[in-house]
Amino acid sequence: MLLKLTAVSKRFGAVVAADAVDLHVAKGEALGIIGANGAGKSSLFNLVTGVMRPDSGSIEFEGRDVTRVAVRERCHAGIGRSFQIPRPFESLTVFENLMVAAEFGRLGRTGDAVAVCGGVLEATGLSAKANIVAGRLTLLDRKRLELARAMATQPNVLLLDEIAGGLTEAECHELVALIRSLHASGITIVWIEHIVHALLSVVSRLVVLEFGKKIADGEPHAVMNEPAVRRSYLGLEEVAS
Repeated sequence: MLLKLTAVSKRFGAVVAADAVDLHVAKGEALGIIGANGAGKSSLFNLVTGVMRPDSGSIEFEGRDVTRVAVRERCHAGIGRSFQIPRPFESLTVFENLMVAAEFGRLGRTGDAVAVCGGVLEATGLSAKANIVAGRLTLLDRKRLELARAMATQPNVLLLDEIAGGLTEAECHELVALIRSLHASGITIVWIEHIVHALLSVVSRLVVLEFGKKIADGEPHAVMNEPAVRRSYLGLEEVAS
């Protein structure tokens, strides 16, 4: 198992961010996570990446207990993440942004970093914009760069946090095609997303969170039809027959 969470809990006073969450991600899998605002989705990513420490429970990555390991060490180990709102170094070029990620991610050797960043530019469709200053990019290309920066750390698992948000339908299709191609290349993906049709076109398993608790886990379309999910996420009540 690549990533395993066992009974992971986190509270902020009366607010429950994670309620004894059990979660596993196999190598090469594409897992989707949905839930209403405040369900604990981003908090779960913060726990996996080390931004937050759990109150209880354990997190294992590639068989190693990383529950108390620092953020940087988890990145070095192969946990990569994109953020909902892209925040590149706007005065640096696209290529320079990737070099920063590669140098401080898993490599630290300039020669290797250059080769890795060249490959990431090609894989994410940014080669023609390598020398453009990040602050001049369109929203779609900023999203591509956010994804590319995470890829430049050479992750074994890529955590995507609502990366399709704010895009037009056509732009969303382009981004989904990119994510699908990255997954096809062997990258393990865990994707939080509110644009469900985009998510379902990539993932093979779906997890649903409600107030920090996992309420469903399984084949995506079957999960979306579960009564608890229809009530919690879709706001639909079952009609008595």
